[in-house]
Amino acid sequence: MENNDRVTHHSDHYEGHRSKQLDRRKYADGADVCIVGAGAAGGVLAYELAKAGLAVVVIEAGPFWNPQTDFASDELSTRRLAWQDTRLVDGAHPLKLGYNNSGRGVGGGTVHFTGVFLRFHESDFMTKSMDGVGEDWPIRYEDLEPYYDKIEREIAVSGPDHFPWGPFNGPYPYPVREPISANAQLFREACEKLGIDSVVAPLAILSAPFDGRPPCINRGFCNQGCMPNAKYSGLIHHIPKAIGLGAEVLSDCMVTQVLTDGDRVTGVLFVHDGQTYEQKARVVILAGFVVETPRLLLHSATPHFPDGLANSSGWVGRAIMPHSSHDVYGILQEEVRLYKGTPVLALTQHFYETDRERGFARGYTLSAHGARPVGMASAIAAERADGTMLWGSALRQAMLDYNFYARVTLVGEVLPHPDNRVTLAEEKDEYGMPRAKVTFSYQENDLKLIDHAVVQMKRIIEAMGGRPAHVVSDTAHLMGGCRMGNDPRTSVVDQFGRSHDIPNLYIVGASTFVTSGGANPTNTVMALAARTADHLIDAMRQRDV
Repeated sequence: MENNDRVTHHSDHYEGHRSKQLDRRKYADGADVCIVGAGAAGGVLAYELAKAGLAVVVIEAGPFWNPQTDFASDELSTRRLAWQDTRLVDGAHPLKLGYNNSGRGVGGGTVHFTGVFLRFHESDFMTKSMDGVGEDWPIRYEDLEPYYDKIEREIAVSGPDHFPWGPFNGPYPYPVREPISANAQLFREACEKLGIDSVVAPLAILSAPFDGRPPCINRGFCNQGCMPNAKYSGLIHHIPKAIGLGAEVLSDCMVTQVLTDGDRVTGVLFVHDGQTYEQKARVVILAGFVVETPRLLLHSATPHFPDGLANSSGWVGRAIMPHSSHDVYGILQEEVRLYKGTPVLALTQHFYETDRERGFARGYTLSAHGARPVGMASAIAAERADGTMLWGSALRQAMLDYNFYARVTLVGEVLPHPDNRVTLAEEKDEYGMPRAKVTFSYQENDLKLIDHAVVQMKRIIEAMGGRPAHVVSDTAHLMGGCRMGNDPRTSVVDQFGRSHDIPNLYIVGASTFVTSGGANPTNTVMALAARTADHLIDAMRQRDV
């Protein structure tokens, strides 16, 4: 009965927010904190700040989804879960933006992520000191460790008893989910043959009941939205809890400008159903995507801040970093059926740390990664490095063997470079805002890392008993653009996400990353948000903001 009661409550909750009229807004005259973006960072912030008794308003550009009516076991219909607005891309290796890296709606990208929940390693925070590349963060692993612990317990992350890499070796709050998919099992067996350690992946997906939610049933449509609510998302965990504590969430509201008075922010402007509204607040926190946050800061330029807000350093929009995310598809003699089970159920970080004998710095994670038919067909049909495309009868023939394919995916560290950046284009969108122009090129170290990883992925496919058939170039997990640092001349925010230039403007999320690491970033995003919440609560109590 408890589970059913909670599901009904959630359903009523989602529909109530859809029909909400803005003239009944709770904090229309002003809030303590206005958070822009209801994704991984925004949800944690809203919950922690509301729990502390602060008046919190969260403004989200997309809808307040209802998992029972808005999600489906359908690859094409659920593309709407992503931010599909036009962005212009440029550079030697233009990014593919959209479904695989940014969400639109309450919960943000957590609504359609795979649930892989990894910590960064100690070396990720000090790549300059240790390896002579990138830049050091102003914090260390030890600063985030208690927040990693907190978040993992709070959402009941499932994972192995022993994790053999990095400073955290387990156990996780919940045990791993069994059984794992054929693709994951074959991956683990192949790694063992090659002398490579592997584990069942730590996941923000329940392996047992928790907080009124059921365990995973291996439906497998994690990237299309989890209808049973077994997978974590801000939509079904942090945001409802924040609302229960008094926070207000305004969905389908596009923030178009951060307002200022002299050297302080006073709130934001947003558009809902063609009407423009103002939300006043003592503190504004930008918790949006890596493309949208710099875009908003640059667009909000004033005579006092002619180069954009928080941009006296000139680093707003600079040093964006995707993960290199190449795939190797291999064809086996036995059926694998990539559609079965949670997409990522096994991984290795054997190649995570720098080994100079490889000829490049830093490293990567490899995972056994499932695939849906439309997604796989789209991937292998795309243009290759040699300019050719798989199309027509050749593509049809390849997809006839769909059930026999295995897949291994790279999460590769990309080093920060100032010329990889978000700027404003001449073209305007429906709100009159300049569209974002995203420029990206891999550097030599990045390309050497990718080459090394592809060789290892092919070795794993062969150890599975398969033949490498398709290598797909891709990226994921965009980070950077408003990096943190101690020096206001070379960074945008301090270690807590507080703007160097504007004391009551904060930026939280993947935008503040200094380096990209070789692991999925969601756990680090949420840990940073929890740390910022603690800092901000203390600062507001002391009237230091």
